[in-house]
Amino acid sequence: MKIIECPRDAMQGLKDFIPTTTKVGYLNKLLKVGFHTIDFGSFVSPTVIPQMKDTAQVLEKLDLTVTSSKLLAIVANQKGAKLASVHPEIAFLGYPLSISETFQFRNTRKSIAQSFSVVEDIQETCQKKSKKLVVYLSMAFGNPYDDPYHPEILEEFSERLAQMDIGIIQISDTIGSSTPELIHLIFSNLLKKFPKIEFGSHFHSGYNTANEKILTAYQAGCSRFDGAIGGYGGCPMAKNELTGNITTEQMIQLFLSRNINLEINFEAFSEAIRMSREIFP
Repeated sequence: MKIIECPRDAMQGLKDFIPTTTKVGYLNKLLKVGFHTIDFGSFVSPTVIPQMKDTAQVLEKLDLTVTSSKLLAIVANQKGAKLASVHPEIAFLGYPLSISETFQFRNTRKSIAQSFSVVEDIQETCQKKSKKLVVYLSMAFGNPYDDPYHPEILEEFSERLAQMDIGIIQISDTIGSSTPELIHLIFSNLLKKFPKIEFGSHFHSGYNTANEKILTAYQAGCSRFDGAIGGYGGCPMAKNELTGNITTEQMIQLFLSRNINLEINFEAFSEAIRMSREIFP
């Protein structure tokens, strides 16, 4: 089981800037917990996401001697990929590729066709710099823009990404519109048709519906889950009202109730939860 903690997603939509020292302190707490990966920051335009303008400075101050967790940084173009790829501490680059034309332009100022070209360029950079590219297929369960949607679009996108040798794809419920029925259909189909690709989930959801979504994805074969302590976050480019992330505490509790082995330091996890309450409103 791979749990990816996403403080970057939790922080990015906040209007008040979180001091760099506070981010470093929180991330250093998270590094002790035992998450497989920490989505810690992004190399994107500070005009678009000002909260992440200090990602490089944060990275310099992280204590990576106390962790086995890997670091992931989000990028939106080749410039960001080149900035991120010079840091040996970063194992994964993440790129948001939407199956909604409207959201893709809102998020990256590029069309879907242009974004596939960007993915090719970033993948080339990753291969040269010994990084792995994680592609997030956003609006994977529908969109609020009346753009065309059907689960088969995810198969078409996955086929194109497979041809580029992309090894990890996160199926992303950007606005919390997924249902257990659709989750089961999508994950069971994709895992069967693309056995060489690791498909993960990035759900945004309220507390009451999260368990059934997590459990449905797990039963369909998913073993890679994104979450954020406290359920904070959401994409500020999606719509005016953010839909929070899956709560990591809830996800871990659910897995433990199913006797799923998790290599988590629960003392460090509790400390991180306490600190998160001081950071997030």
